[in-house]
Amino acid sequence: MSTLLQESIPVRHGKTVRSSPKRPAGVQRLERLTEPLDRWMAQSNHLLSKSLGEFSSQGYSYSLPRYLYLGPQGGGDILRLGIFATIHGDEPEGTLALHRFVEQLETVPEMARGYALFIYPVCNPTGYEDGTRFSRSGRDLNREFWTGSLEPEVKFLESEIWMQAFHGIINLHTDDTSDGLYGYVNGTILSEYLLEPALRSAERYLPRNTRTEIDGFRAHHGMIYDSYKGVLRAPPGLEQPPFELTLETPQKAPVERQVEALSAAMLSILDEFRQLTAIAANI
Repeated sequence: MSTLLQESIPVRHGKTVRSSPKRPAGVQRLERLTEPLDRWMAQSNHLLSKSLGEFSSQGYSYSLPRYLYLGPQGGGDILRLGIFATIHGDEPEGTLALHRFVEQLETVPEMARGYALFIYPVCNPTGYEDGTRFSRSGRDLNREFWTGSLEPEVKFLESEIWMQAFHGIINLHTDDTSDGLYGYVNGTILSEYLLEPALRSAERYLPRNTRTEIDGFRAHHGMIYDSYKGVLRAPPGLEQPPFELTLETPQKAPVERQVEALSAAMLSILDEFRQLTAIAANI
């Protein structure tokens, strides 16, 4: 496990622990979670940062952190992907996986050739600070998208999804009821062709959930083709929708294995999507 990852995981008596739901609010804890990305940015020729607006909750001001990783220039159009983590505040493993993902890209920038990766590492900062699934307003933000929600985090992210017109959207989650990896497929049929190799890459670190029903939905070899209303995704009705994938790790598994599994899955998606786009351009 990398030094940056070790420093990012809260530890007590040698064991990974979750933040207490009663922890006092404050920005220091959130800054600690994003600090590894800021350190990479300080020495990187590819990673940039600009927060995505500010909002207030119970007297505290927050911003949604946003990073942009620009890979080496490719031979065609720039491929824009949006990667979102910790929309549920008690699932910071996705953020930690992004630390590892960026570390690997910095080691081999060629893996991001042709990409502009928009990274949103903490989509629910108040939920993270409180150690809860919900935001401080008591809402599950991952049921609020494209429903006319007034939640500021949702409004900021909806605006970003509209403006950036992503070719693909990747959501990182963990599931405390699952004993293995799985994923949701939305958007274009291309999503299915990206999810299978992504799960296969992640299986180097964690087993796949092969049950026929996962999270209340029918599943086939770890892939779910339905989803809850209001999840973070592209707006409905687009003529050319992006691919949309949600990756889920078993939350009870060791954190370092979840991190490596999610990072491997994301690297697989970059490689597969680049190849599929090149094939399509030559048809």
